[in-house]
Order: sequence, then C-alpha cells, then structure tokens
Amino acid sequence: MSRAVAAVLAVTLAVAASAQTPPVSYNPAVTFEPFHRSGVYAAGETVGWTLRAPLGLGPQRFRYVIRENNMAVLDTGTIDLKSGVGTIRSRLDHPGMLSVRLTPLEGGEPIDTSQLTAQERDRLTVAAAVAPLSLKPGAARPVDFDAFWAGKLAELGRIPINPVLEPAVTAEPGVALSTVTLDSVGGHVRGYLAAPTKAGKYPALVIFQYAGVYPLVPETATARAAEGWLTFNVDSHDMAPTEATAPRNYAQVGAESRETSYFLNMYLRDTRALDYIRSRPDWDGRTIVLMGTSMGGQQSLVTAGLNPDRVTAVLVNVPSGALTNGDLHGAKAGYPNWDVSNPAIARAALYFDPVNFASRIRAPVLAGVGFLDEVSPPVGIFTALAQIPGAKEPVAMIESDHNHITPQKEGDYYRRSREVLDEIRRTGRFVPRRDWTEPQP
Repeated sequence: MSRAVAAVLAVTLAVAASAQTPPVSYNPAVTFEPFHRSGVYAAGETVGWTLRAPLGLGPQRFRYVIRENNMAVLDTGTIDLKSGVGTIRSRLDHPGMLSVRLTPLEGGEPIDTSQLTAQERDRLTVAAAVAPLSLKPGAARPVDFDAFWAGKLAELGRIPINPVLEPAVTAEPGVALSTVTLDSVGGHVRGYLAAPTKAGKYPALVIFQYAGVYPLVPETATARAAEGWLTFNVDSHDMAPTEATAPRNYAQVGAESRETSYFLNMYLRDTRALDYIRSRPDWDGRTIVLMGTSMGGQQSLVTAGLNPDRVTAVLVNVPSGALTNGDLHGAKAGYPNWDVSNPAIARAALYFDPVNFASRIRAPVLAGVGFLDEVSPPVGIFTALAQIPGAKEPVAMIESDHNHITPQKEGDYYRRSREVLDEIRRTGRFVPRRDWTEPQP
C-alpha cells in the first residue's frame, strides 16, 4: 500500500447462530447498505457497507478485493456471512473512488463466476466516491491545447455551412422532419432535424450519439420537437442517418496523432452542428442545450468547452472518454480504450480528453455517474466535473453500471434530466440543485 493511501479495513461479523454448509449452486444474494446513502464521503472519513446474505441461500463466505480507481489493490481478505450480516470498512485520505468486489467461496476455493452476466457480477460489487469534486487529473493539460483547438476552429470557420435539407417521413403530428447535410472539415455533418411546424422561434436541443456505427432513430428528434424543441440529432460519423457505413474500429483510427485522430473531425462536426442551429430563423436566439449518453456525453462536454459562449446547458449521462491517460496515473480508463502504453497515443489522447475541455465550460452541467461503470469510469467523470468552474449537478447512481447494462438503475438521471429540460423550456435556464454536496472532513 502506498504512503499516500491510508486504507484501513475492518470486517465485523456477527456470531454465527449455526454452521451452514455452502450449497453447490451459486446465487449472488448479497446486498450492500452503504454507511452514507449518497455513496459520497469526505477524505479521511470511514467508508463502509453493511452486507446481508439470506441464511442458507447461496455461498456465505466471500473473498473481497478493495481497489482505488479500479486499479491499485488496497486490501484483500475473506468475509463470512453465515450469520447473515457483516460489515466492510475502508478509508481513503485523498479524493478517489473505492470499490469492493466479492468472489464467492466454496470449501475455501473461489466459485467460477466467469459465466455470470454483467448484471450478476454487479450484484457482487459496490463502490463509493471520496471527495470526488476535488479530483485532479494525473496528466497535465498540453501547453498548446488552446492554441491547437483555436486553429482548428478557425479552419472550420473558413468553410461555409452549405446546409442541404431533404424532407423525411414522420408520423409525429405537428413536426417536420428532415435529413441534414452540412459541410465541415474533412467531410460532412449528417443527421436528422425535427422542428415544430407551427410558426415561431424555439429553443434548440442538440443530441450527440453513443459509441458505435448504426442508423439514427428519427423518433429521438421528433419526440423532442413535439415538446417544442428545435432538435438536431447529430450522427457521430460522416454517413447518412439511415446508414451504418463508418469503420467499426473508428475509435482507433489515427490515434497516434492529434492531426489524424478520428475524434478530431468528429468534434469539429459537433461544433458545425451548433453553427447551423444558430443560423436558423426558427431558433429562439438564446437557448442551445447539448445532450448525450456515453460517447454522446463525451461529445457534449467537448462541444461545450469549445463553444463556451454559445451553450445554455449540458445534460450528459455516463459520459465517456475522460482520463484517457488514467492507466499511467493510477486510474483505470475506459472507452475509447486507447493503448496509452504507446507514448504517441498517450500524447495525442490528451487533446481529445473531456477533462482538458472542462475548464472552458461555462454552461451548467447535469451529469449521471454510474459508480459501477467500467466503460465510463466514475473517477473520470468526476475529474471532468471537478475542472468545471461553474455550476454542476452530479447524479450519483451508486448501483449502476453503464447505461446499456443497468438502464433500470438510472432512473434518477432520467427523471432529473426530464425536469431540467422542462425547466429550461419554461425559464430559459437551468439552475443546478445545491443539495448535492460533499461531506466535509
């Protein structure tokens, strides 16, 4: 254990009422009750959970591993729940994430859990955040970061938008749907635009896409337009929204250079989408909300950083891409899963990391954070939020993995994002709640 980490583990067990023979079948019936319902603790504070297991149902002895930021092992041991209850305690003296993973034992040997689903494995995992809005990135922001992006935006600005709209069919009453093509650096912006047919000026909602190569769903745009939004659903790739023709390995294309990374033109296309919205006569001239999940959240944070004076609010769920160099600095990174053991990739990645755009964001940010997420690790999301100088509201989803794995655990974000969108349409602004606060040491 490093000197920087004060990790103290105590396992408290109730006295066993009677001996139990572990069954051969496996049922991950353990439940965790956090000491803090929020899952958030101050640096140096005791972090812990009460574990409960139904008597006689499934294994009752477990091996545990406690990690910091899904990397450094802070402690290991065995916990016996044959009495039905026990506690695990730990402590971290600086900002970070703590996670505990259990492996069931039978006769002192681990039970094979390799065939479990991700949801079943999540039932044996728990995590907590320690002073998360005080996190700092391990890798320094490149000294020419601002100059690099200023040059790229200037290049984009020299290209006319040249919008081409083609009517598309929608069954949504009161909504007009079009496919859109815009000129951008190295190619085109594509997507669906949905607008209310009633004459007027409307707030704009720009939606960015999660990772993958797939046709866009028109209803994503038309449903929002029916609520009164001028909605642009932007494809992450230069392909028609009805197509799925981009390279499947796009995240790794050109990754060794900031000049060739696939994400360079993707991010510039995202800004071009804002250029277009601002040019439309049916935009209200005030409100542009960016929204996205996973890689769509990544694009939303980056676009807000590149356009600090042009964005009203940012709503992101489990945004990916943060702490791209985390593996070199004690924090396991997630998507885009760049191989930062290659120094060229490590250097280039920093120019596309949302953490390095975050200090430029002026709009208020709502962000859903899944504490069990390894695709968009919570330490990266919290680090990005910590760099935002303005208002932000994390939604701590302490039992949630990535959105496609445990969507049923992300209701708090979905409800809150709905409230925020309604608030913006009514008032033109989003004021983050102040009741999400970190406990003080």
